[in-house]
Amino acid sequence: MRGNTVHENKSSHGLYAALCMYAESDYYPYHMPGHKRSALAGEMAQYYGIDITEIDGFDNLHHAEGILRDAQMRANRLYGADKTYYLVNGSTCGILAAVMAVTERGDGLLIARNCHKSVYHAAIMQELKVAYYYPPILQEYGIYDGADAEEIGRLLDAHPDCKAVVITSPTYEGIVSDTRAIADVVHGQGKILIVDEAHGAHLGLFKGMPEGAVCGGADIVIHSLHKTLPAMTQTALLHVQGDRVNRRMLDKYVGMLQTSSPSYVMMASMDSCIRYIESQGAQRFAYMRQQYDVFRKRIETCRHIRLGRIPDKPEMTNDRNQAQAREKTSCRYQCHMTGWDIGKLVIFAEDGFLNGQQLYDMLRDEYHLQMEMAAGNYVLAIMTIMDTDEGWQRLADALTEIDGRIEEGTAEAGRKQSDKVMAGKDDAVYGGDIPPKIKMTPSDAFHIRFEEIPLEKSGGRIAADFINLYPPGVPLLVPGEMINDTILDRIGESMRIGLNVQGITRKGNVAVLVEDSI
Repeated sequence: MRGNTVHENKSSHGLYAALCMYAESDYYPYHMPGHKRSALAGEMAQYYGIDITEIDGFDNLHHAEGILRDAQMRANRLYGADKTYYLVNGSTCGILAAVMAVTERGDGLLIARNCHKSVYHAAIMQELKVAYYYPPILQEYGIYDGADAEEIGRLLDAHPDCKAVVITSPTYEGIVSDTRAIADVVHGQGKILIVDEAHGAHLGLFKGMPEGAVCGGADIVIHSLHKTLPAMTQTALLHVQGDRVNRRMLDKYVGMLQTSSPSYVMMASMDSCIRYIESQGAQRFAYMRQQYDVFRKRIETCRHIRLGRIPDKPEMTNDRNQAQAREKTSCRYQCHMTGWDIGKLVIFAEDGFLNGQQLYDMLRDEYHLQMEMAAGNYVLAIMTIMDTDEGWQRLADALTEIDGRIEEGTAEAGRKQSDKVMAGKDDAVYGGDIPPKIKMTPSDAFHIRFEEIPLEKSGGRIAADFINLYPPGVPLLVPGEMINDTILDRIGESMRIGLNVQGITRKGNVAVLVEDSI
């Protein structure tokens, strides 16, 4: 068959090459998609040449036996799991499939509270009972620390019905947990460990990087290729290893939750990404490491702008200054991180000169530098192996110039506006003294009648929907939880400083359960 001939001639060069060869051939498309690769198909026509459906010679993602099987195996060899799946519905699809494959309706699930909202969606879809692990806050920066293996073990003792544990590592801000220690604890109790490593597809691939979760022994690991590697948005991988996961159920859920018409453009991007990492990754990471070191040294000369990094451990002494030294770096003694991804730059102005949103706006409006996000007291910049010398230099130049403006007093107005924000570090995003009480499972709350009331009148009511900051999509409030004053303060402060709070209507209302329906 001529379609197979096209495949056989170019498959060894990758999916993209095979698609290009097919587009240049004289095959006429009596099949989907409807644009028919026509140059007359509107302003996007130039991109349609390699956009095909499952035709002869190009395999089927849901029953891969040829070129797509080879592409997935190539990704699998790079990461070293037992099996690797292509995901064209993003990491969200992988998280949903992972949770649903390892649990049955009514089971328990232990969730690190800084997990992405898709984990909670899976709990709702599978009608799971949930227990939460609250990672500690690195007080110096106001962000989540790495997960504590011992505390997870204690929570599993207290919630023996939990079939699996889900953690996020690295976090959105780049904090890497000790996955190996956590896996040992979880497996010691006969449970399954799922790691949302969406922001860490690059971990463990090159010298000098923190260890990835696959090597660390997690049962299922989900990667977003597009977040930190050169691949198109919405491309992801799911890796499975060991004998604890029911592979048949995982196959079924991955197939069920992915589109039946996967994009060949996306899959070609994934294969191209893996091939690029194989051939150029080590060189590109070495360059990135060099650029980061230069950047860090420049920022260290600033008097007011700071870059987040693992705190140094003080020398142990027996004199009376020991306690003071320990207190100043107490986060180092309490933290559980094993690394901080150099691609995640947490940048903040000390002493309340600028809050995160103000620094974000200055970098965007005055210097044309688009940050990933603004939080209460910092901005987050994501750097990857594809960033150029210009990218590193422009950010360093802008930050040192802003630091000079603070020193000269020209940012005084910003300081006055941000004093209240800085007083509580980043509690507007994370932290909080009183976690909300769980009154019912997220699934039960999701299916009960609700009403919308003003946010300021919702204290003591039970949430019917998620409230979260986006990015990163970590819920402040989950359906079934009681709204308390701490949550209301945190939501109000986040809105006041201009963060993107989802779950609040334009009228300032929130969804709560109708009381006579509970």
